[in-house]
Amino acid sequence: MRVAFVGKGGSGKTTLSALFARQLARADAPVLAVDGDINQHLSQALDPTAGAPPFTAPPLAAHLGDIKDLLRGTNARIASREAMVKTTPPGRGSRLLRLLGDDELHTRHVQRVGGVPLMVTGEFDERDLGVACYHSKLGAVELYLNHLVDEPGEYLVMDMTAGADAFASGLFTRFDMTFLVAEPTRKGVSVYRQYRDHAREFGIPLAVVGNKVTGEDDLLFLKEQVGDDLLTHLVVSPWVRSAERGSPRGELEETNRHALDVLRETVDARGKDWPALHRHAVDIHLRNARSWADDATGEDLAAQVDPGFVPGPASLT
Repeated sequence: MRVAFVGKGGSGKTTLSALFARQLARADAPVLAVDGDINQHLSQALDPTAGAPPFTAPPLAAHLGDIKDLLRGTNARIASREAMVKTTPPGRGSRLLRLLGDDELHTRHVQRVGGVPLMVTGEFDERDLGVACYHSKLGAVELYLNHLVDEPGEYLVMDMTAGADAFASGLFTRFDMTFLVAEPTRKGVSVYRQYRDHAREFGIPLAVVGNKVTGEDDLLFLKEQVGDDLLTHLVVSPWVRSAERGSPRGELEETNRHALDVLRETVDARGKDWPALHRHAVDIHLRNARSWADDATGEDLAAQVDPGFVPGPASLT
């Protein structure tokens, strides 16, 4: 199952992404964490100890061309890597990937951090200022998710870019469950309303996770603002604060561990809808083709859609 954590900057979505991925890994569940935020801090959150080894695996964005060549495989509908854009859906002949499979993409780009396999999209650096938007960095991970066949009991956990910026790409449709992390403040819930409306348009499941809750007043405020979409909450955590200082002490509080269990139970209760995932991918691809990609490539990219093909476990054979 694919899980996205979104929210306002500073809401704690990176922290929750790391806590959730760490808890899954400790339970021996197959899990891959992906840092898709413009600020790449998930590695530090997964291993917050001072002096932790640096993350050295190359970002996905650094090898976009190679990733395109790998994923297009022998798909006759894709003439070249130049004709393959970030939204190109898989078809017959495409290379489909298993989570943490024995392939060159996972071998090159995944590194274990704090016991959790991690993959990063790439930082937005000085070379990009004034000439590129951050969403250009997300093209490789969008292609990866389009071609990933994750099976029951497997988890991909992605820390998304802050705010509503995720809607500037098709990434928000690539997940089975989206958790919106919200502090109990007006600013904390403002992103929720934007996400709620867009998610409903596409039928994307969305649940709110309250964070940094200090008491009943905070909880009542969140319930008033988001209603039944409030799934669970985490309280202000001394363990997280010590971890952010580079010296985590003891264990995460029982209340917060219980909240993470609720998240996993919610994810596990959802069924995988491969036709819906692929339908969203095709819809986003056709929107991009009409908007900019046909002109950019000089091709009719609607022809890349393979009628009748739906990725999933059966398509691996």
